[in-house]
Amino acid sequence: MKIYKNAPKNLFAKIGAACLISIALSSCLKDNNTYYNPPVALVTVVQASPDEPNLDFFLESTKVNQNPITYNSGVDYFKAYTGKRTLNFYTTGTTTKIFSDTATFKQNYIYSVFLANKATSPELVILRDSISQPSGNNASIRFINLSPDAPSVDFAVKGGSSVITANKAYKGFSSFAPIAGNNSYTFQVLQTGTNTVLASLPSTTLQAGSVYTFWFTGLATPTNTTDGLSLNIMSNATY
Repeated sequence: MKIYKNAPKNLFAKIGAACLISIALSSCLKDNNTYYNPPVALVTVVQASPDEPNLDFFLESTKVNQNPITYNSGVDYFKAYTGKRTLNFYTTGTTTKIFSDTATFKQNYIYSVFLANKATSPELVILRDSISQPSGNNASIRFINLSPDAPSVDFAVKGGSSVITANKAYKGFSSFAPIAGNNSYTFQVLQTGTNTVLASLPSTTLQAGSVYTFWFTGLATPTNTTDGLSLNIMSNATY
């Protein structure tokens, strides 16, 4: 399942870990009555660049998204052939390419691809995902700092006795770690080593057996009312 909190409601998507969507490929190829299952990876794409327009995402020449990709939303996991692939981002509904880069995907690996940084210097941040079922009554969470001009940050639960992960500069990220599920939390991003709150995500319920990624994005020196600092969450999988 993938849920983008703070995304427009018409972009919310809910799918189970055993029912991942397939885009831009067939599940098998037929050659002389022999079926061949090509090697694939699973990939999700998130638009985390605060001053980009609405976007369309293509693998080579194949469009992947059905709806425009707005800031802090994205595309659910889809199957992608392995090897070196070209990732292209266009202004929605146009042939105006705003960014292109390559990524190498390995068989049976799972990836999150973030379009990050400012529109003047866009870049991809690619993480390998682990969507194994958390044990017991736990959920599993990961954090990544994608704010290009914010200071290093700590990620914490409000009122908690310690930070979850500390001192993450831009593009710094944590491993997935367990946290008690079926609880509601207020998560905070703090300037490292201080109590200064840069962004928060209140009243966030984590379901036991689910896997989540939090990302911190936006600009410490915003240029408008929509590109300030924010903390966001997506559910990578649910069991």
